Amino acid sequence: MYTKKTLKHFNNPKNYGKIKDPDGIGKVGNIICGDVMWLYIKVKKDKITDIKFETFGCVAAIATSSEITELAKGKTLTDALRLGKDDIIGALGGLPPVKIHCSVLAIDALAEAIFDYLTKNKLPVSEDLIKRHEVIQKHKEVIEEKYHDWTEMEEEMHEGSNG
Repeated sequence: MYTKKTLKHFNNPKNYGKIKDPDGIGKVGNIICGDVMWLYIKVKKDKITDIKFETFGCVAAIATSSEITELAKGKTLTDALRLGKDDIIGALGGLPPVKIHCSVLAIDALAEAIFDYLTKNKLPVSEDLIKRHEVIQKHKEVIEEKYHDWTEMEEEMHEGSNG
């Protein structure tokens, strides 16, 4: 059962869409449940000034994507990286146990967007963020190798909706 706040975020997501010329992009997915998230950030003076998402997924995937944008907007990159799944779950008033992975995907998408921003701008990246990125990339490689046709189709659909 979903909380009222989770359903509110699902029915009326905050910050949904794509940012033109984002400073960082995070893309994550989970082939088992089929959720795919893109998270876009704009950064000015080390703060997330704008953040949007596009998610193909269930109620929890969309709600957690919406909530992470609300939690991260206006935060410094360091503070945004401190956000965890428990922050999202708490802000939503809980999630069914089988949907906890959606909050992890949202956190991973944010981490990947920040990693993308830092590396594109040749800024220092913490060891923790590098390790996190490597784990996310390993999972992504396994998914893409095992489900090549699915991931290729999903990328084409995403590009088609934005082109």
